[in-house]
Amino acid sequence: MDIKIYNVVIKVRNSEIDIHFLKKIMKGLAAQFGENCEVVLHDLTLPYDKTIIAIENGHITGRGIGDPGTNLGLEVLRGEIESGDRFNYVTQTKEGKLLRSSSIYLENEDGEVVGSLCINFDISELMMAENVIKSLTSTNLANHVKEDFVNNVNDILDSLLQESQELIGKPVAFMEKEDKIKAIHYLDKKGAFLIKKAGEKIAKFFDISKYSLYNMLEQTKNKKNDS
Repeated sequence: MDIKIYNVVIKVRNSEIDIHFLKKIMKGLAAQFGENCEVVLHDLTLPYDKTIIAIENGHITGRGIGDPGTNLGLEVLRGEIESGDRFNYVTQTKEGKLLRSSSIYLENEDGEVVGSLCINFDISELMMAENVIKSLTSTNLANHVKEDFVNNVNDILDSLLQESQELIGKPVAFMEKEDKIKAIHYLDKKGAFLIKKAGEKIAKFFDISKYSLYNMLEQTKNKKNDS
């Protein structure tokens, strides 16, 4: 779309759009995204020290009508950038505000840049909020604790049995006696035997008798005492 900006109208090919129409769009964008959203219209046919011809929420960058464009606009006018349009980039004001911005450059029929519409959204407060949320929700693996919230205590035992198998790293059918002793020692440390009738279920899981189970359990306790 070839566009030419004048003080009153914008020419789009052979038709004209009143600049007030663009201002309505700008007001709509500013209203949609709130007071942290600055929308700026530049006439780049004017001297660069006064290109802004319309602006919403100018308090974001402290600019107003008659103020200049930015260094990015100069680069585009200089022809240093092949395509001046930039979307969703982050920049910072001299006051330290972080902005997420988009700049759309408008060309005439000869391909010359004659204007731009820019959106600058102040994300400083959002960044602060994000940091607070991260501090509350971040997970440090060193402090990670597995906790089962269940309605049936047997579900906890099932979970512990699965963990003991994962600890050994092989199915029960392939476990040697020492593997089973290690797994039972793990279950003991985790308090599995405090669960009512846990012995029966653990013995069945490891395909051993209850006598063998408690014999292995005794061995793990002896090893603990020896150490």
